[in-house]
Order: sequence, then C-alpha cells, then structure tokens
Amino acid sequence: MILIENVYKRYLTEHGPGKWVLRDINMTIPTQRSVALIGQNGAGKSTLLRIIGGIDFPNKGRVERRCRVSWPMGSGGLEGTLTGRQNAKFVCRIHGHQDELADRLAFIQCFAELGDAFDEPVRTYSSGMRSRLQFALSLAFDFDVFISDEVTAAGDTKFRKKAADAFKDATGKASIIMVSHDESTLKQFCQSAIWINDGHAYWFDDLDDALKAYKNELFS
Repeated sequence: MILIENVYKRYLTEHGPGKWVLRDINMTIPTQRSVALIGQNGAGKSTLLRIIGGIDFPNKGRVERRCRVSWPMGSGGLEGTLTGRQNAKFVCRIHGHQDELADRLAFIQCFAELGDAFDEPVRTYSSGMRSRLQFALSLAFDFDVFISDEVTAAGDTKFRKKAADAFKDATGKASIIMVSHDESTLKQFCQSAIWINDGHAYWFDDLDDALKAYKNELFS
C-alpha cells in the first residue's frame, strides 16, 4: 500500500511562494487496485503523481511506499548526453540487473522502437521518442504499482495500441495509478479514483462515482 499523510505542495514563483496546489492530503492507496487521478487542468493531478513516484517532494507531510512503485512512465529520468542504450544500461545497473543486462536491453530496444536512434544521444530525441524509451524502461522491471501520466498518448497509433496492450498485461500482475484526459482509457484500466478539487483529494472506491462527482462540480 501507499500511505499519504498530511501532504501539502506549492511551488515558488518570481513573486514568492505560490498558492497551495495540494492541501492536507491524507489517503491510503491499496495495492491490487488500479486508480485514476481525475480533476480539472491544473488541479494537481500530475503533481500528486510525481510525489507518489518520488520524483517530486511535498513541502509538508510524507509519502510511505510499502510496495515497489515505478517512476512516472513516460516522463523524467533520462540523461540527455547519453544514448538511449547508455541510459538503459545505467537504469538496469541501478536496479541490480547486471546479470540480466543483455535480456533487459533487448526488451527495451525492441519495445521502444527507436531503431538506430537507440544509439544516439537522448537530447536529439523528440518528445515522443523519449516517452517511448521511458515507457519501455518502466516495463523492463517488476513493480507492484506502475504510475503513468498520459503515457498511452505517446507515439503513433500503432505504438499507442502497443502501450495499451502492455498496460492490460501489467494489470494482471500489478496495479496502476494513472492520469489521462480520456475517460475511456480510465475506464479501461481503473476501478477506483482520486478526485482532486481545490487542492483537496477525495477517494472513491468506484471510478464511476468519482467521475459523476467531478462532472457535477464541473457543470454546477
């Protein structure tokens, strides 16, 4: 499970501290339950996702991960001066997979579909290419919870289908916490939801109940 306790988050602006994006978030996210993060643009969905994934940190409060949680799929974690292959090798070694390096690299290279660009510096990649590499890197390791921010929108139609199929396979072995503006995608992968509204977060066991509450607020 993932415990979120008294989490507050805001960012510095040129005028000083900005408004609170997240305020007093208290929640337990169970394992084996795929969860959608929903809310209006700017509500703090991606911020909470990054905090859960450990690549951003709250100003107050804490997150305790009692399971293996992926970094946000499709974002962050690549060194631009290194090639795709070198980045993949580094991540594999960090995760202790030196003995399986060749197999992991083969999977990452095949899934990302980068061709010769796999051996070019990541700084030369388009945003879609970076997302494909990051998605492949996440899938190369075993996690209890995968977290994703619009990753199934990366790449062309063929790759989006491939990503969706990989997500379906992942739900058989792990759970997912995801942000997507596509309601059909959320319904395809998630059972429960966290609705973020005015900096606060509300847990719903049933995704449809969360979507109803969100839409009622949106159109009230």
